[in-house]
Amino acid sequence: MPKNQVISMLGLARRAGKLSMGHDMAQHAMFEHKAKLVLFCSDVSPRLVTEFERTKELHHFNVKLIKTDITINEIYFGVGYKAGVMAVDDENMAKKIISLLEQ
Repeated sequence: MPKNQVISMLGLARRAGKLSMGHDMAQHAMFEHKAKLVLFCSDVSPRLVTEFERTKELHHFNVKLIKTDITINEIYFGVGYKAGVMAVDDENMAKKIISLLEQ
């Protein structure tokens, strides 16, 4: 997976106002049906991932959840904000990030 390209896309999404970073913002984006993709850093707690999986299941949200091998510090240096979970709120950016992650 080309980490740098994914981090660049996340930076682009943030500058475009299409990235909800952090637990509360990502969850809020899910409840408002804005989130198209939720990404977790590799060093977040399994409990956090489980919480989002349960929320998705309970409320039948149509959002893809992916745990990446990108660390919180890599996100911080690339995007400028320290967060272990983030929601991409743009369909096209989400599709591009998913395709990069699947490489």
